[in-house]
Amino acid sequence: MPTMSDRSFDIVIVGAGMVGAALAAALSHTPLRIAIVEGATPATLNKDTMDLRVSAISRASQRLLETLGVWQSLCDHATPYRYMRVWDSGGYGSTTFAAAELGETDLGHIIENQRIQLALWNALAQQTNLTRCCPALVESFTPGRAQIEVRLADRTRLYARLLVGADGSHSRVRGLAGISTTGWSYGQKTIVGNVRTARDHRYTAWQRFLSTGPVAFLPLHDGSCSIAWHTQADEADRLMALGDGEFCAELTKATGQVLGVVESIGDRGCFPLRRQHAVNYHRGRVVLVGDAAHTIHPLAGQGVNLGFLDASVLAGLLG
Repeated sequence: MPTMSDRSFDIVIVGAGMVGAALAAALSHTPLRIAIVEGATPATLNKDTMDLRVSAISRASQRLLETLGVWQSLCDHATPYRYMRVWDSGGYGSTTFAAAELGETDLGHIIENQRIQLALWNALAQQTNLTRCCPALVESFTPGRAQIEVRLADRTRLYARLLVGADGSHSRVRGLAGISTTGWSYGQKTIVGNVRTARDHRYTAWQRFLSTGPVAFLPLHDGSCSIAWHTQADEADRLMALGDGEFCAELTKATGQVLGVVESIGDRGCFPLRRQHAVNYHRGRVVLVGDAAHTIHPLAGQGVNLGFLDASVLAGLLG
């Protein structure tokens, strides 16, 4: 792996989350010199706990992860969902999607974000054309005619022909590049956590639409379910303040007991929801990918899948 003594690169990627790491890994077989700048080293994986944040990985994303050589390491924790049932709490309308009807073995996989992240980081550790600047923060950058100068908070200077902002919805790269965004708050928050239910999930993603927003059970490899409960912000705050027993009772009611009684829940997280779209995905020698370019409501589970497609397309153009 190159060292920081060589500070001239073809590409500097800011942000080593799932999308930024995937982009760097996708360029591993090119002659391009790459640096990736990340503010914090990912924590060591605790195999005894489940991550609160999961993603519904699409077939296209699976193929990308296979190409990057990390899919095999995820298989033990990649839970296929073979069915998706969606129904309305206010009536009798419902629909069920079945993978077999499409000639597929599954509709996708539910995987913990932390496991995807660490699998990609393990791949980057073996990459010979990559320099990892971590932990490090971008202070500023100055575009030039032939290259862009990136200044880090520790006064290190990197030089590159292209700067990629993969640093999330609050992207510093986007702000420094002067790229504006459009968007709005959905007035909702998402409650996430892992629950045990009386009935088996049957490798099905369950989603019920309430008047305040949808609630979903997503199957996990150990028989538990990840929940994603999108609701009005004040209602989410009320639910988060409940004890575990009261919360489980409310969740049982909200899901119409589709998996029976919700028996237990571990830690819970709560996140505000906002739609945001960069007016431009690039400016001069700066390009945006993933949440730095676009964030959407998690209802359809497309957030990281869109980001992986950004990384795949950009890698194809650069490689």
